[in-house]
Amino acid sequence: MKKKIVNIEKNSADFINQDNIHEKEHDKNLWNARVKRDRIAQSIPEWEELKELASKIKEHTLSHLDEYVSTFAENASKRGAVVHWARDAQEHNEIVYNILQERKVTEIIKSKSMLQEECEMTSFLESKGIEVTESDLGERIQQLSHQPPAHIVMPAIEKTTEDIAQLFAKTIGTDPNDTDPHSLNEAMRNNARPKFLRAGAGMTGANFAIAETGTFVVCTNEGNADIGAAVPPLHIASIGIEKIIPKVEDLGIFIRLLSRSALGTPATQYTSHFTGPRKNGELHIIITDNGRSTRLGMEDFWTSLKCIRCGACMNTCPVYRRSGGLSYESTYSGPIGIILSPTFDLEKYKELPYHSTLCGSCSDVCPVKIDISYQIYKWRKLVVDKGYMPSNRKYALKAAGAVLGHPHLFRTTEAFAEKALPIVPDFLIYSSLNPWTQERKMFSMAKNTFRDWYIKNRKEKNDKY
Repeated sequence: MKKKIVNIEKNSADFINQDNIHEKEHDKNLWNARVKRDRIAQSIPEWEELKELASKIKEHTLSHLDEYVSTFAENASKRGAVVHWARDAQEHNEIVYNILQERKVTEIIKSKSMLQEECEMTSFLESKGIEVTESDLGERIQQLSHQPPAHIVMPAIEKTTEDIAQLFAKTIGTDPNDTDPHSLNEAMRNNARPKFLRAGAGMTGANFAIAETGTFVVCTNEGNADIGAAVPPLHIASIGIEKIIPKVEDLGIFIRLLSRSALGTPATQYTSHFTGPRKNGELHIIITDNGRSTRLGMEDFWTSLKCIRCGACMNTCPVYRRSGGLSYESTYSGPIGIILSPTFDLEKYKELPYHSTLCGSCSDVCPVKIDISYQIYKWRKLVVDKGYMPSNRKYALKAAGAVLGHPHLFRTTEAFAEKALPIVPDFLIYSSLNPWTQERKMFSMAKNTFRDWYIKNRKEKNDKY
């Protein structure tokens, strides 16, 4: 069977061209989050110092990951948690199913977890007859839409209130004309609460896992993780090995950075600490690799494991803001998705590294100082080295490299283009052979180049140019 390759160019065009609303709203909402992030970061004098500390803690932990993961597992076990180990998504999902099957659980509620999304856990459990209800509002909206999350922090950010009103009318019987956000929230609360009360198990992920105490921390704005952990008798937590940090004192640094970077708020509404099971309850922790140890061994890409899933790089990215998260057809979208997804399947996601301007804004806002734009560049190089670059693009870039690498040839080409472009017929410029003009109007050449202006106005007489 031929492997499906993500066609992000088509997906993005579909999102942009669907109407005159969604792209503009998406761009506006995400940029507002970026502006709020900048405002609150500037109010903290030690902001850059916090980022540096967080980066160093993560790099230290990743450099001694085997020790810290073992310490976390040992301390979690001492406090009554049952610790499981999963090498990949299949093992993770089977462990979850076996725990549920042994306790005859057929309904669960789950808080937002990117690891569980990555493992495609919900579809696996549903195929086994388990009913899964997302307790995070945004995730529930996406679940009812039969879509994955479009953003790490704001899963349903691509949808307008009108979209949600129509969705709720079809799925839970509300008034399709009621677009009031408060009313829509109330309707979903009334629909979901009976499911919460019936659930035999609650599932969460983890934002951080502290080796020193065996505690894991979940940050939410709706308290939905607490519902899953407190109402059903069984709590199952999925934790990627990269979520480990060494000590309790380290946690404060990351908590200060996380919500400020994500939404421009001082902290999430709920920062919940779980150390062992609650009274008369069970706590199972599934420590999961799923390709992380392989990524840890990749010289150019291992620092991507520092990511704390704040989504700041997505909020600032000019490409993501206009193309939408679902265009990436990946658990992780935006700049962080570009550097994470190819580690799972480079051939499938070979187009993602080109879905970037390499402007560097993602690297600037990253709270743990991952040089995301550099890694995107390195992924482009790897795509070429593996032979995955389309031939037409390869030859076009080779020709561009030859022109840009020889000043005389560049100036000759520039002079020719200046005279030729005005007389070239539109059907040649706006043809299917020139994808650049499919969504853009061809630029006009300036009458005078910067070099001409410089020579005339600034060049010293004795300066050889």
